Amino acid sequence: MCGIVGGIAERNLANVLVEGLKRLEYRGYDSAGLALVDRGQLLRERQVGKVAILEEAVKAENLHGHLGIAHTRWATHGVPSVANAHPHMSGHIAVVHNGIIENYQALKEELQSQGYQFHSQTDTEVVAHLVHRAYEQTPNLLQAVQSIVPLLHGAYALGIVSSHHENELIAVRAGSPLVIGVGIGEYFISSDQLALLPVTNRFIYLEERDVVRLTRDSLEIFQKGVPVIRESHELDAVLTNSDKGGFKHYMLKEIYEQPDAIARTLNLGLSEHGLKDDFLAKGDTLLKDIQQVQILACGTSYHAGMVAKYWLEQLTRIPCQVEIASEYRYRDPVVIPNTLLVCISQSGETADTLAALRDVKAQSSDSRPVVTLALCNVPTSSLVRETHLNILTQAGPEIGVASTKAFTTQLAALMLLVMKLGQVQQRLTAGQQQQLTQDLHQLPGILNASLGLDQAIERMSHAFVEKRHALFLGRGIEFPIALEGALKLKEISYIHAEGYAAGELKHGPLALVDKDMPIVILAPQDDWLEKLKSNMQEVQARGGELFVFAASSAGIQPSERVHVIDIPPVSGIVAPIVYSVPVQLLSYHVAVLRGTDVDQPRNLAKSVTVE
Repeated sequence: MCGIVGGIAERNLANVLVEGLKRLEYRGYDSAGLALVDRGQLLRERQVGKVAILEEAVKAENLHGHLGIAHTRWATHGVPSVANAHPHMSGHIAVVHNGIIENYQALKEELQSQGYQFHSQTDTEVVAHLVHRAYEQTPNLLQAVQSIVPLLHGAYALGIVSSHHENELIAVRAGSPLVIGVGIGEYFISSDQLALLPVTNRFIYLEERDVVRLTRDSLEIFQKGVPVIRESHELDAVLTNSDKGGFKHYMLKEIYEQPDAIARTLNLGLSEHGLKDDFLAKGDTLLKDIQQVQILACGTSYHAGMVAKYWLEQLTRIPCQVEIASEYRYRDPVVIPNTLLVCISQSGETADTLAALRDVKAQSSDSRPVVTLALCNVPTSSLVRETHLNILTQAGPEIGVASTKAFTTQLAALMLLVMKLGQVQQRLTAGQQQQLTQDLHQLPGILNASLGLDQAIERMSHAFVEKRHALFLGRGIEFPIALEGALKLKEISYIHAEGYAAGELKHGPLALVDKDMPIVILAPQDDWLEKLKSNMQEVQARGGELFVFAASSAGIQPSERVHVIDIPPVSGIVAPIVYSVPVQLLSYHVAVLRGTDVDQPRNLAKSVTVE
């Protein structure tokens, strides 16, 4: 959710830390702060609001230091305020923290009984006091931190410094992502490698419960007190470009990047005539006996899983269940043997999805085998490391909080998985494989043509600016895209929007329809089209205004309260990918007209690494 940056170097780190925080702004936050150690003093600056406000304060104070930690906070415990902003301090100790300390209240009461005073409402402040207390008994910063880690329940990443140790930065990773940036005579920590790209492209990805000690010329990693070695990785700068590239917003840039991102993703597994021989090669054995697919995901990734359910059952006849990970993990589910568990997450660090994966793995055994597969955009993520198989979407960095290219590349990757299952279990005919291959190869070109509708969609968006509510309707395989379109509109324009299966209108939503309720219709040329037209008549009869994205062959004509934009012809089976583009553009233009923060909508974060 929030962001951590820290470092130890010969140079002054104030600007490095601030620049790192700027690169984490996309994650969502409400306040920012940093702490620097300078000549035995702990210097702290915190501000509510944007990183730019913190930057001005740091410049005004002329803060310097060769050791420091910084943080952008997304409020969980306590309102956005300077007092609740990180870093939190206890004497000579300063701490930044991502995640949630679940047992903080009990720890707080214990510390208060021992005379420690609290100045915030956060769970993080207990960590600072615990380290301070432990240090009083053992004046060794590493040992003090190692001694308090077992006391902390929950998911967390920590960066810890002390003014008594000007050449030492301690970091802990437990359930919340944290990476080490390796420089020349300097080391850095961050919750996202993108924050450190200005200073290094070499990274070490920490494992669960790793505790790290960094000095200017050394790196030590401990697991349960025992030194361990973690491999370093060099990042390809081409795949980490996060510049706006001349676009007004990251979101618009990322919408326009979809044809290329999908082409890259398809190239993972698709040759000219079908699947590549080396695509998911390990899966030839693991997928052979799969009898059911269980998809777990959250938010937009959940909608991608819903589309995959239609594809899997229609094309391979393999039963598929799709569930929200945060619900699945708490309902004591039955894990069926020979299930393929597909976990979808853009970051690969989504807390609920990871927890659900671990719960299922704990139930798996030789007699009740479960094959796990990660579908995500980050090759070094926890999700990828903890699953048998993985498919890596080639979206590149997605900075806008509202997902666009990450979603459509997930869909492309899921279709590759469907084809792989169909091939391994001989559930797809040669003709079906050939047709799917042809449809997928045509996708980037069709998506480019869809982007040509941008101006027409922008004109349509003016009708939504003053509205308070909207409905998105689709049938069959377009129902999940209706859900996704509604999610996009509410995320960035703050208009209340709901997605519905059009056949459900008579079961409740029709009561909401009046002349002030815009209704967005997804109408490709498919088996559900005639039924959808009947649903449109129901809306018109009650004064609803229709905004229709339709196949030109659908025969839907514009009229006084029916606005139609023709979508380029596309095969029905891959139409969800194409019809995602116009609803993304509609939401984007409505948000721009309403003057909202498109890339960083209020109250939301890009990576949801806490429950």
